[in-house]
Amino acid sequence: MSVPTARRGIREASTLFAFGHAGAYDTYLEGLRIVDLGDADIVHTDTMKSHANIEYGVRKILAAGALPVVFGGDHSVNIPCINAFSEQEPIHVVQFDAHLDFVDERHGVRFGHGSPLRRASEKPWVTGMTQLGIRNVSSTAKEGYDYARAQGSDIVSVRQIRKLGVDAVLERVQAGKRYYLTIDIDGFDPSIAPGTGTPSHGGFIYYEVLELIAGLAKRGTIIGVDLVEVAPDYDHTGSTAILAAQLLLNTIGRIFINAKQQSS
Repeated sequence: MSVPTARRGIREASTLFAFGHAGAYDTYLEGLRIVDLGDADIVHTDTMKSHANIEYGVRKILAAGALPVVFGGDHSVNIPCINAFSEQEPIHVVQFDAHLDFVDERHGVRFGHGSPLRRASEKPWVTGMTQLGIRNVSSTAKEGYDYARAQGSDIVSVRQIRKLGVDAVLERVQAGKRYYLTIDIDGFDPSIAPGTGTPSHGGFIYYEVLELIAGLAKRGTIIGVDLVEVAPDYDHTGSTAILAAQLLLNTIGRIFINAKQQSS
């Protein structure tokens, strides 16, 4: 029996929002063309080749003037996605996650799922970082936290976000920038997103993240998204894949609607 993948699970979950002849989202996203480019070829045991394949695909999407929406895989997927923006205008990375992911190197690994935000911070085209939902012990030690702070990263926990409120959190993000969103599914509370290998209690609920993304779409321009770490083996009801699909569709909708309003 084949092992299910997050990529397949999220695709299948998205069909829940396509019922009826017209499709539930076809009116909401009227005029928008969504193209599924399929999966990047993953070469097992060869991270760098796998990352190169992902980067190639994202560069092609950008060259076509389209919005890359990447999902599946562990958080190291973010590394080639950010690499693909090297010829673009500067970006501000906004992360939704339980963990900081700022490991420099551990046991010889520099491009794993614990390092994507550290690698992003090294890129000259990444001019700022906002890390939301951080709340738990992870592979990032105090050195990584201190380094993130020294690099100017704004780190806000779920409890802090609830105390501040959505509008106040959005005010902390530089306005008028090009935002790249990286969403780790464990940023959500495991009560609504159990399908992850690293569950962390005290996480976001759905509308907290959606309202923050909606605010970002108005505050600047969202130019890329990745959603990672969905683990079907732990997602016995399929609810995590449904959450991922619903969040991505609503994110695309808010990006598209704001772009239409700004151009009209």
